[in-house]
Amino acid sequence: MKTVYVAGHTGMVGSAICKRLEQDGVIVLKKTSKELDLRDQLSTNTWLQESKPDAVIIAAAKVGGIHANNTYPAEFIYDNLTIASNLIHSSYKVGVKKLIFLGSSCIYPKFAEQPIQESSLLTSPLEPTNEAYAIAKIAALKLCQYYRKQYGVDYHSVMPCNLFGEGDNYHPDNSHVLPGLIRRFHEAKIDNKQDVIMWGTGTPLREFLFADDLAKIIVKLLAKTDLPDWLNIGSDDEYTIRELAEMVKNVVGFAGDIILDSTKPDGTPRKKMDNTLLKNIVDVEYTEFTKGLELAYKDFLRRYTK
Repeated sequence: MKTVYVAGHTGMVGSAICKRLEQDGVIVLKKTSKELDLRDQLSTNTWLQESKPDAVIIAAAKVGGIHANNTYPAEFIYDNLTIASNLIHSSYKVGVKKLIFLGSSCIYPKFAEQPIQESSLLTSPLEPTNEAYAIAKIAALKLCQYYRKQYGVDYHSVMPCNLFGEGDNYHPDNSHVLPGLIRRFHEAKIDNKQDVIMWGTGTPLREFLFADDLAKIIVKLLAKTDLPDWLNIGSDDEYTIRELAEMVKNVVGFAGDIILDSTKPDGTPRKKMDNTLLKNIVDVEYTEFTKGLELAYKDFLRRYTK
């Protein structure tokens, strides 16, 4: 691949992918959301027609945690459906042969058999708190699958587990669990608070992957042909939310207590990805989880404004 367009290059995942591609000498095409509104079909099609990348990676999305998904479901389904459909259809129209769409582990049923295999898709109901986001991701996955089936294009999807790393979103209300915990523990430390309140029972299990590791895997997949329609990308790191909080607390250096608010929702009880298909295709290397946490916290400190 000589030129690759990374949609969502300013986000945590997109920037990690760009960095990895550029290290390999690939020309990376970038457009900010102010320069190109991917919800605008005509603008998206026109720009792709002009730039004609060899491949497209779709890392652009509206994302957030339980609170954000519950509060803005219409925006989550509309924005994500529109961005993905515009990019996938326009890529086909202008002759892009290779495309990788980034989905999410939330596409799988709430009570899917663990670890979750790709075949679990659409076998039972989704987790209600992020259903809108999940439906948009499933629709995009199916777009790739059917465009490949009907038109012969090399369009595939990957479904990462929970991601973290440099450039994460640390918004106090709309972040995912790990960056949200980093911010809460840091602010509790500098404000000399005695405790930090966490949503839920602390018992759900979550799997975490450092964004740079995901980027390495995606770049390897770009060089492959005849991939499955979609692939899980997980890690070997799985912790309860309570265990995660304790690790973040230690990395941040907060000395107070953790209080669990069981009146708040837990979300899906467990989301462990089955990596069997992936590991049969590419070699997978992981950053040690605590090291990744330390790097993420250093990044947070560089960018933090209370």
